[in-house]
Amino acid sequence: MNFSPPLIKGKLIKRYKRFLADIVLDDGTEITAHCANTGAMTGCAPAGANVWLSVSDNPLRKYPHSWQLVEVKADVLACINTGLTNKLAHEALLQNQITELAGFDTCRSEVPYGNEKSRVDFVLSYAEQLAYVEVKHVTLSLQDGVALFPDAVSKRGQKHLRELILQVKSGYRAVLLFIIMRTDVNLVAPADLIDAEYGRLLREAVKEGVEILAYRASIEPDGMSIDRAIAFAFQD
Repeated sequence: MNFSPPLIKGKLIKRYKRFLADIVLDDGTEITAHCANTGAMTGCAPAGANVWLSVSDNPLRKYPHSWQLVEVKADVLACINTGLTNKLAHEALLQNQITELAGFDTCRSEVPYGNEKSRVDFVLSYAEQLAYVEVKHVTLSLQDGVALFPDAVSKRGQKHLRELILQVKSGYRAVLLFIIMRTDVNLVAPADLIDAEYGRLLREAVKEGVEILAYRASIEPDGMSIDRAIAFAFQD
């Protein structure tokens, strides 16, 4: 996935109202950018951090700049735009980079399913099986090398786990795919101290047969790609 046109660079002043961020560009211009992330973004919005933005030419947009990347610490980039995670996952699926899911015949996106008015990110069809794949954007890291999900209590995430459990009980394959959108971690785990119910449901899901996959992204100011699989573990 390439950023086209190229991103522009600035420094973060502050993020506020969830969807807005004040940024000073390298030429000294101060702008307000849209922030496509409803999460807490813990550790991903330090004042003074280097950030990269896309610019829209749509004259109807109130905020033409969109915040995409942040340097969370020296030489460590994170993508804060949760809307790009599914695009990256879709690209990786089509290129068979998610090896555990390779070989499907068709790939459908945003498919209604379950009992709670949900939509699953992808449904993959194989010769004799369907796989329901839910993708999660991960940027939280509170200790070196370890990513955590979620970064805030996630009722939506809890609902998705219940829906995946239901698919397994209905005879289908169900997969939770963590995409780690920062470049410095080698393990992902549930953030039990932030959302204990999510952690409980995740453990239940694994016992019921929901598969957990985790892949880390390679992130550069000119584009992103799937880097490699990383480990998942419960930190009990």
